[in-house]
Amino acid sequence: MTATDSEPQPVRQDASRLRAVLGMVGDKWSLLVVCHLKEGPRRFSELKRTVDGISQRMLTVTLRNLERDGILTRTIHNVMPPHVSYELTPMGSTLCEAALPLLEWSAEHLALIDHARAEYDNRAGTPPAGSIGDHT
Repeated sequence: MTATDSEPQPVRQDASRLRAVLGMVGDKWSLLVVCHLKEGPRRFSELKRTVDGISQRMLTVTLRNLERDGILTRTIHNVMPPHVSYELTPMGSTLCEAALPLLEWSAEHLALIDHARAEYDNRAGTPPAGSIGDHT
């Protein structure tokens, strides 16, 4: 019996589909958008302001992909002027619950990761790439 024999059968059969889902939730913006929606519906402009560094086009693409995957819903409100809001589905809420510990870990370790990268770059003689999140 090998290590892969003990792996649950559905995981092996659905590996490519699982990679696609992990790619979706692990992209640069999705988890941030999802967790900004945890408090309730938000308009596009609110999300744009709160998700630091995201472009209007990337927010549009991210919201469209999350809607397609059933993570959020898009509601058009028939008011003057019309506006659109985005809200997590029940599945999106569970994704946010699962992602929060990872996001908290990331925030807690930013300085340590920056330090480790600087030390590595000094040892390797490579020019520093900047801190995490630098847009240079």
